[in-house]
Amino acid sequence: MPTIAARTPLHRESRRLRRAAVAAALLAPAALLGAVIAIGLRGNDVPGWAVLAGGLCLLGTLALAVARYDTAVALGFLTFGFVRVEPAPADAIFAVIIAVAIVTGRMNLRTTPAGPALAISVFLALNLIACLEAVDPGRAALFMGVTVYLCAFALWVPSWVNTREHARTLLRIYVGIAVISAALGSLALFVAFPFHDQFTYFTGTRARGLFRDPNVFGPFLVPAAMMLTQELLEPRLLRSGRLLKAAMLGVLACGILFSYSRGAWLNYAVAIVTMGAVLALRRGGGGRALLFLGVLLVGAVAVVASIQFTGQLDFLQERAQFQSYDNQRFGAQSGGIELAERNPIGIGPGQFELAAPISAHSTYVRALAEQGVLGFMVIVALLYGTLLMALRNAAKGWDTYGIGSAALFASWCGILANSIFVDTLHWRHLWLVAGLIWAAQASSSAGTRPLR
Repeated sequence: MPTIAARTPLHRESRRLRRAAVAAALLAPAALLGAVIAIGLRGNDVPGWAVLAGGLCLLGTLALAVARYDTAVALGFLTFGFVRVEPAPADAIFAVIIAVAIVTGRMNLRTTPAGPALAISVFLALNLIACLEAVDPGRAALFMGVTVYLCAFALWVPSWVNTREHARTLLRIYVGIAVISAALGSLALFVAFPFHDQFTYFTGTRARGLFRDPNVFGPFLVPAAMMLTQELLEPRLLRSGRLLKAAMLGVLACGILFSYSRGAWLNYAVAIVTMGAVLALRRGGGGRALLFLGVLLVGAVAVVASIQFTGQLDFLQERAQFQSYDNQRFGAQSGGIELAERNPIGIGPGQFELAAPISAHSTYVRALAEQGVLGFMVIVALLYGTLLMALRNAAKGWDTYGIGSAALFASWCGILANSIFVDTLHWRHLWLVAGLIWAAQASSSAGTRPLR
């Protein structure tokens, strides 16, 4: 006993030192992130008091993540559908959560396949090399900072989505936020409620929800719609009735429609066809495929009725046609190829808009121009390697702790199609879906694969 008593003060002192080291390790990345966010917010003309408030919220998030980790994660996903500035509020929250996860050992890279982790490492290294050619180093640092965070977020997802309860929490929040955002965006087009103009774009003609751009808002709803569709056909995680699920799916479909984003329409169409094919090809999938067609038919009737009721047919037909600015978009893609020919290692992250009159409007063209041919090859390997992984999961029925593999495969196919015409590199839901696909391997290894 005396020996133990003699050691107790030293043991307590050692514990205090370890806690101080942990606090310092957490505060360092939090402070760095705060500086990056402050630069981004100031670049968007956000008042100084708002930056200060954001810093205080960041410290509050740090305290919450240390004390109640899962609660902090839920808070992060609750803000996932609010992207008006970059970095977004969800970025700040999840960056702190990831820092806490690393320090406390909650982030385990063994839950992520080696291929995506290696591809991400190489892609980030090429980003760093390309920074040497950047015309605007500040913009390059900010853009690359967001890219680094999103890659880390995708690698973190399999570490947290490791139980059915966590998968259920994520699904409930994502679908819930998507439905609320779709409802607000669609309603704001036709009802002049307070601040309704904040949920629309282009003089109130297109829904954008809580996003800055309808071309991101619409695609954000697609994975939620596909996950909800599979839950409607094969209930696993959501306990609500089928009538409520069908109503929520109708709201999501209206949100996608009223975003008037042709990329979102393509995204959703590709996802629907892919999911239908997967369900039909599975063993005993004839009944599910027929039910899926029934759901589509009911949804189509609801969408057509909403178009007729709101008098949007003329605008819908106008948006479906070739637009005058499409030539500029394709011109920018051609310009990106020319930039890559003149700059073998790329012009640097976030520099495309400084070298071309408009954005890249293609993930592949941006990577080719900003990270060079090697960067293009790596991002293609990452995206299409994940596609093959999603296909394998769907073929074998390897769901991600209850989140349907058919829905994830369909969502990923839609995102890849969308990426040809829109720059999706900084889409938060792209990296979320990727992380969920990667997590299926850990799920299958743990023996938690549900039956088809």
